[in-house]
Amino acid sequence: MTPQKLHTTPGPVLDEKGSPNAGYATKSVLQYSRKAIKAAPWRIKEWDWYQVSNGEKCLQFTLGHAAYAGQVGVMFFDFKTGEMLVDENKILVCPFGSLHLEENAEEEGTTAYSKDGMEMAFIHKDGKRRLICRCNGFSADVTLEPQTPHAMVINIPFAERETAFYYNHKINCMKAEGTVTYGGSSYTFNKNDSYGLLDWGRGVWPFHNEWYWSNGAGKIDGEVFGFNLGCGFGVSDAATENILFYKQETHKLGKVSFTLTGDYDQPWHLTDEDGRLDLWFTPQYDRKTAIKLIWVDNCTHQMFGSFKGTAKLDDGTILQIDNIISFAEHAVNNW
Repeated sequence: MTPQKLHTTPGPVLDEKGSPNAGYATKSVLQYSRKAIKAAPWRIKEWDWYQVSNGEKCLQFTLGHAAYAGQVGVMFFDFKTGEMLVDENKILVCPFGSLHLEENAEEEGTTAYSKDGMEMAFIHKDGKRRLICRCNGFSADVTLEPQTPHAMVINIPFAERETAFYYNHKINCMKAEGTVTYGGSSYTFNKNDSYGLLDWGRGVWPFHNEWYWSNGAGKIDGEVFGFNLGCGFGVSDAATENILFYKQETHKLGKVSFTLTGDYDQPWHLTDEDGRLDLWFTPQYDRKTAIKLIWVDNCTHQMFGSFKGTAKLDDGTILQIDNIISFAEHAVNNW
């Protein structure tokens, strides 16, 4: 594996020149500060994105902005039947920092939005995360409980600009339970088979970028197993976002490749540079999203389906992965 820089000592995300202190961690070792950013305000991007899913349904919350455009939205869909049940989005024009998103993914507190019939709140208290949304007859109230003290945290630069960076905190393997009410029906997520994910991102990105990303959680031999895999954006020489979680321990991976055997709905093959990862992903449903607003032109194919294959831990143990239901995606953005 290409050597990666592990941050263990507290420090700032950006140095005095506004360049990122590149590397990775499994906790919020580095501190993000908007005041330290030395780039135009309209280049700053910040978001909190949550996902709750089990073997058949998925719930997603978005609260974020790309400075000159923002989004507050919720989706609820059945990827076994291919039915989009709820899709409520409020596009914000020039919100800049008005959403008051937190500067630390691990600090407890509340992030909320309430305007024009859209109510959303992310409440982090007593180690748990409560996600609430109400709009147009839809309501969701779900609680996430971490199953491991570790997360995937990266701070990476971009070759296009010295002051461009991405500080990202992904927390998965959270057990999820709660209820969704929509159109006179209701659905309950049970913590025995439902998992939550937080994608917490802050940074200054180039206008054009693309990525491949996959994240999942399930059980292997009765133990919670999870992974975060990705490639395509930024300079990953000091750190990749590729990591495995098992028995409350982390196992870092090097660079990972996503190989499509055809169109998006055909099998994907995920491998790493050291031969530790060999996953086949069979898609079932394409949650395609496309946004065009002002200068924003984004398109994402988030494919839901099943994973099967092997992953090798740091001690050489090989885990057999069979039918973990999750997603892999490809995104192309101009923002």
